[in-house]
Parts: sequence; structure tokens; C-alpha cells
Amino acid sequence: MTLLTGAVVTLVVWAVSLVRSVSLRALIYSLPLPITLVLLATPIRVSAQQLVGVVLLNVFVAVVTLLYHRLRWNIVLADLAGVAAYICGSLALVRAGGLPFVPVLAAALAAWVLLVRLARRGTASPLAAARSRPSRRGLPTLGKLAVLAVGALLMVGLGQLLQGMVVTFPYSGVLVVIETRRDLVPFRAHFARNSLALLAFVTAYHLAQDLSRPLAVAAGWAAFLSCALLSHLTRARADGLRTLSAR
Repeated sequence: MTLLTGAVVTLVVWAVSLVRSVSLRALIYSLPLPITLVLLATPIRVSAQQLVGVVLLNVFVAVVTLLYHRLRWNIVLADLAGVAAYICGSLALVRAGGLPFVPVLAAALAAWVLLVRLARRGTASPLAAARSRPSRRGLPTLGKLAVLAVGALLMVGLGQLLQGMVVTFPYSGVLVVIETRRDLVPFRAHFARNSLALLAFVTAYHLAQDLSRPLAVAAGWAAFLSCALLSHLTRARADGLRTLSAR
């Protein structure tokens, strides 16, 4: 599992580094590929913990964005602080034990609305343009792939210490935030919006997991893709109406 997950994480991060569109980068990052691998390779059952895990993924990105853009931390230190925030939240959640799914889902949806509004407000700030200059990376292709592969494997090993929260651990996120450091503010906003599709994935998997694991994964992906498509269409329509009203 470690090698396979590490390979997938490396490919995700590499794909993100090649894409110029921030919204497409966020969509690629939000794809539940590592989550799917963990669910297929382990006996972990999806519960309310994973709903909170999706919220913690947003907290991870928000912490890195705050420390790097507003407080001017080094991106690696900001990244480590984001990971620490996720781990602390996960350990507290593991100690809390079992939680009721439906109330936690309602709370997660409320948190999603709040996160989207906060992220949208952040993109309107003048600080959103800070550090927006394109970066020049001198690391050769093979060297970058090697660094990504080693980092991904380390993150997989760390994630295995978190019990059920390993499902939503930001495997690729630890490296993606470094690759997208120049665009973290808009990236955070796009990912916050896309995380609704991750909540749909977790919910669909939870409802179908007693039938069979492959069926639950298929249901999760169907819910994710449907929600992501609906979100994209809604966003495109809102942008179109905003453009028309501005004329």
C-alpha cells in the first residue's frame, strides 16, 4: 500500500505542478485518489470522523496560507504547522471516540459554508495578490520527481499513525501547498468549494459500505463527480450572471 499510495501522491503533485489554472489545480488536489487507495487497502470503516477530516483538510490549507502569506513564514515551516494542526485535530477526534454521523454531517456542512465565505473574503483582500509573482524553479525534472516521491512516502508513513483519520490525511497536500505557494490564496478558495464533493464522497461511501467495499467506492466516486460537476455549473452560471450585470 505504501509504495502504491506514494506513487499516486507523487503523480497528483506532479500533475498539479504542470497545470497553470488555479481552479484546475484545486480540482486535481481534491480528487479522492489517496482516500480510495486507503479504503481499498485497509479494513477502516468510514464514519463521522472522516467528515471532520475533510474539514481539517481545509484547516490545513488555511493555516499554511495564513502563515505563509500574512505572517511571511517560510513555506516549509508553514507546511509543517499545517500538518501539526491536522494531527492535533485528528488525535483529539480519535480520543473523542464514536460520533453520530448525521449531526456531524450537518455540522460539517455548516463549517463548509463558513470556510467558503472566509476563503472568498480572503481572495478579495489585497494580500491575495502578495507573492503572486511566478516562481523560477531550477530543480531538474528527475530531481523534482525524486523529492516528491520521498516526501510522499514519508507522509504516508506519518498518516498510518492516525488510525481512521489516515483516510483524509493530506498526503499530497503537504507537497501541493509548496508547489502552489504563489497562488495559495485563490487555491484555498477553490479547494474549500470543492471540499463539498469530498463530503459527498464520504457520505455515499458510508451509506454503501455495508454492501461491499468496491460498491461503496463506486458510490463515493459517483457522488463526488456529480457534486463537483454541479458545483462547477453553478459557479459558471453565477460568473455569467455577474458578468452580464456588470455590463
